Amino acid sequence: MSTLTVSISDMKFSTDPGDVLVTYSLGSCLGVTAYDPKARIGGLIHCLLPSAVGAKERARKKPFMFVNTGVAMMVRILLENGAQKNRLVFKVAGGANMRSNDFFSTGKRNMEALTKLLDRNKVSLAAQAVGGTIPRTMYLYLDTGRVVVKSLGKESEL
Repeated sequence: MSTLTVSISDMKFSTDPGDVLVTYSLGSCLGVTAYDPKARIGGLIHCLLPSAVGAKERARKKPFMFVNTGVAMMVRILLENGAQKNRLVFKVAGGANMRSNDFFSTGKRNMEALTKLLDRNKVSLAAQAVGGTIPRTMYLYLDTGRVVVKSLGKESEL
């Protein structure tokens, strides 16, 4: 079993059922998993910001930084490696308001960008753990597609 760590503005995927993908320190950022249970391929992305509009050069260099470019690219990579779009199961964690103010509302805007992207593609979320003011760590187990979220010493399955 290998544990593959997904950094901020990063994405990893695997076809090895022994692998576990993990991303730490989800505050206002979003962690999004997509998993094809038949092909047993899955990906995990850690998006920092909602949209690449106005930041095209940054999006070209770091497409996974943004929800609107990164999630689409993750899906494209999964499809190129054997997943089928209609079988992908999406789950999300993060999107918190870590500063407890609404000045930037980055977590809320990240979730709105993801919802807009999924709605446009007629895709539903299977589960989510978003909002609040807590940090989260998100795991995707490639053998089953199980997604686990840990926060403040507690663990729950999405």
